[in-house]
Amino acid sequence: MIADRSHTAQGVNRMIELTVPNEHAGDRLDRYLALALPQFSRSRLQALIRAGDVRLREQPARPRETVRAGDVVRLIEPVVEEIEDKAQEIPLAILFEDEDLLVLNKPAGLVVHPGAGNQTHTLVNALLHHCPNLSGIGGMQRPGIVHRLDKDTSGCLVVAKNDAAHQELARQFAEREVKKIYLALVAGRLKRPRGTIDAPIGRHPVQRKKMAIDQRRGRAAITEYRVLQSGGGFSLVECALHSGRTHQIRVHLHHLGHPIIGDALYGKNAGARRQMLHSWKLGFTHPQTGERRFFEAPIPEDFQAALDTAFKQAPDR
Repeated sequence: MIADRSHTAQGVNRMIELTVPNEHAGDRLDRYLALALPQFSRSRLQALIRAGDVRLREQPARPRETVRAGDVVRLIEPVVEEIEDKAQEIPLAILFEDEDLLVLNKPAGLVVHPGAGNQTHTLVNALLHHCPNLSGIGGMQRPGIVHRLDKDTSGCLVVAKNDAAHQELARQFAEREVKKIYLALVAGRLKRPRGTIDAPIGRHPVQRKKMAIDQRRGRAAITEYRVLQSGGGFSLVECALHSGRTHQIRVHLHHLGHPIIGDALYGKNAGARRQMLHSWKLGFTHPQTGERRFFEAPIPEDFQAALDTAFKQAPDR
């Protein structure tokens, strides 16, 4: 049974309520929703689940959860603000470009794609000026965007210029074949010079803009880290991502007790104007040539200045 409590007024979310019938008992939630709501694509449903917009038995749901007969599933479809992307002449720091893709050094402070509150002056606006014919798989508001970096995270980011490149790059990200290495300046000195943080991440139960460690309902997340330098109450940490959860490094380092300097959401300000997190290196197989490629984004001036300030005294290591 489906109760569609739609609201057509602008700015109001749409809620759909379903009661699981006997014949779907034992189905995976994402599979059941795909059958019950054919107007939604499977990827859209999974995105809504990951965003915490689907609740099963009054709790935030996971895609692979099993539904039972009589379960109530509530799906909230957030209002989509119509945005007409337009090309804008915004400088791009291009590390590599050919007919299939671009690798960029994204500056801190630049939002990747348009959204509520950021309709212009985004990376997408800059890309449309530089290369009008980007991959359309990401949709009208996210052309060419295969993966994202937070607004205040700098560094390597790959963009697809055609659909074939987008599909192959997206597959590599999904299959964890992409090498992603970050630099983070954190508070304190870590007890171990290297290690692995294996802690599932889910939406924060109260603060919806935050993510949190959630052993029960979170999605698997693994970050491998190595301390490069310590001193003066700070550490420079190299982080290798083995999954791609929202805010993963920020949440994992906070969980470890060493929040990122400048991270207003999870961390420690320490005078920094933005989170000191930099996507340093990116490696993937070129979707057309099959060649394994590696790219490195130089450390930004503000990041280097923060390092100089943090380690102005003789470093511990």
